[in-house]
Amino acid sequence: MKICLAGKGGVGKTLITGTLARLFARDGFEVLAVDADPNPNLAVSVGIPASDAFKITPLLRNLKLIEERTGVAPGSGWGVIFNVAPDVRDIVDRFSIRGPDGVNLLVVGSIDYGGAGCFCPETAFLKTLLAYIMAKGREVVLVDLQAGPEPFGRGVAKYMDAVIVVTDQSLKSISTAEKIFRLSKDLNVKRLMSVLNRVTNPSTEPIRVLEKIGFEVLGVIPFDESVIEADEKGLALIDYKTDSKALKAIREIYDKLLDILTKP
Repeated sequence: MKICLAGKGGVGKTLITGTLARLFARDGFEVLAVDADPNPNLAVSVGIPASDAFKITPLLRNLKLIEERTGVAPGSGWGVIFNVAPDVRDIVDRFSIRGPDGVNLLVVGSIDYGGAGCFCPETAFLKTLLAYIMAKGREVVLVDLQAGPEPFGRGVAKYMDAVIVVTDQSLKSISTAEKIFRLSKDLNVKRLMSVLNRVTNPSTEPIRVLEKIGFEVLGVIPFDESVIEADEKGLALIDYKTDSKALKAIREIYDKLLDILTKP
């Protein structure tokens, strides 16, 4: 099960990624959670103490490592020749961190400066690393992607079995989801699913719109003050309040996802 979570910024995909990782791990799966966001926060959502989480240096900010593996320093400009298939075989073992319930976390980061949408050493490293991770025999890989459709334009999501697009009820968020859907289809992603998060109005219209786009809607997560409280305290929701409305909804989404992806 190789799954990436995507969506507009601020819709809660990191919370959902971290919680799903813990739920899979509690059911005995070998889990690798990959933080591929330029503003990495997945460590806290997985349950690693904030004091430790904020000390982690994302791999794509490790300029020495990128230069070592691609032969070119990041930001060297256009027209340089670099290794488009760098050796990444040791990366997970060297840089992953063991979290609660046995979740392995790899903080990769992403490209967050202007003009980086084209192919560059960092993109080569990221695409090669994801391809290698997807080819290995780990049971579950969950990737928290950079917000917006940009990662799909770079093709870094094409190795996934499924894409889960997290959205809220806003038109901007659903519009971003539609763009991600189109780009995922271009990359031949096998399954395209969605989750509606932070719902305050129980209207069925957003679900209808998502289904019309073509998404398989996994579920709806209600707005929950517990999520904000856990975030303020630097705690994973699953550790902060086990009876929260949002956590209950994510558990139901997990059960449905597990049933879908483990069917013969």
